[in-house]
Amino acid sequence: MLLDVVSVDVLENYELLITFENGEVRKFDMTRFMDLKPYNRLKGLACFKCARIEYGTIVWPGEIDISPEVLYDESVYVRQAS
Repeated sequence: MLLDVVSVDVLENYELLITFENGEVRKFDMTRFMDLKPYNRLKGLACFKCARIEYGTIVWPGEIDISPEVLYDESVYVRQAS
């Protein structure tokens, strides 16, 4: 099942708090991606904080994105959105 991202909050330590269209709020840790291309270009919290939503997923400047399937499958459930 493909779920779109509807909101994202950037947390410290390269973590994202993501709300999906099914109402689930999940935490995604990007730490293990930060030494891999193209995500290594996001090192430095200022650049990482430029995360935004386009086409149902999270994107950053420089045409960097990550699939919503990865975001969902590899994140940890936090709560249902209120």
